[in-house]
Amino acid sequence: MSPPTHISGKDLDEADDIQAFRLRLQNPDDAIRRIAVLDLIDVAGDEHAPLLVDALNDRCAQVRLEVARALEAFESAASVAGLIGLLSDKDSEVRDAAAHALSELKDPYSALLLLPRALDPHPFVRVAILRALRELRVPESLEPALAALAHTDAAVRREAISVLGYLKQVRALAPIMQLAANDIDPEVRRSATGALGFATDESVLPALLAALQDDVWQVREEAATTLGKLRLTAAITDLIAALNDSYWQVRLRAARSLGRLRSVAAVIPLLQTLQHEISNLRKEAALALGEIGDNAALPALLKAQQDGDPEVRKAVRLALQQISNGA
Repeated sequence: MSPPTHISGKDLDEADDIQAFRLRLQNPDDAIRRIAVLDLIDVAGDEHAPLLVDALNDRCAQVRLEVARALEAFESAASVAGLIGLLSDKDSEVRDAAAHALSELKDPYSALLLLPRALDPHPFVRVAILRALRELRVPESLEPALAALAHTDAAVRREAISVLGYLKQVRALAPIMQLAANDIDPEVRRSATGALGFATDESVLPALLAALQDDVWQVREEAATTLGKLRLTAAITDLIAALNDSYWQVRLRAARSLGRLRSVAAVIPLLQTLQHEISNLRKEAALALGEIGDNAALPALLKAQQDGDPEVRKAVRLALQQISNGA
């Protein structure tokens, strides 16, 4: 005869606690079930996860919404599958909460559950899945992301670009360059331009220089930033020209990139920018001149110590210190 199984007082308390929550989650009153979910969030451990997963099918949208939010704290096959199911919920707020929860996944194993839905015909679902895959960075995301670059929905294309940017696969550069140059949606062009920053050679230079001439200033701004990140010296002339862009945001990024490139040819144009009426541009010009480290900038920087903006004065002091240390 087997000895009696010993059940501790703690186990009994946990069992009673779970049963109490189960009963509340089965209550016919929507408000009681919703409050039960909120209470579960405060005490939930792994043993409570099945209760939350079961509640994903609650008839009340507000209950499902709270469950979707709560499941951010859990990452099991059941919870991920349940959240994927909520991406097709009839309530838009529930769908959004499920998409956000999926974007918080950390375990690469969860990608196995996401990948089968990466080609979902519904754009919202596909965007959510791609966003989650972007954070997980698994190599298996490459093919569905490449396929999504041709999707008719711009949001899907943007998320696909983000996935590929994180994966940093050279194979993705050519189609991303095509989108940077030709996509009808400016946000797609901007995202593609930024994603080219994972390149390891100058093959992306023509695409970035073209983006620096884009009709939309946000794309030009992204191009100026990416050229600096890649330290493409062949772009110096174009970046100097961008210091005269009609949008100060583009000028700022161009100045920053010229500083990173340490181009002596940019000193005189940057000295002109140091006189600009927009203080952010004066600050960025000072910082760039400091990085370049050319003594020719000293007279203008010494004068700029009297600038009316404290942030500009701080940048000027740093620039003078950099030049002094390099002398």
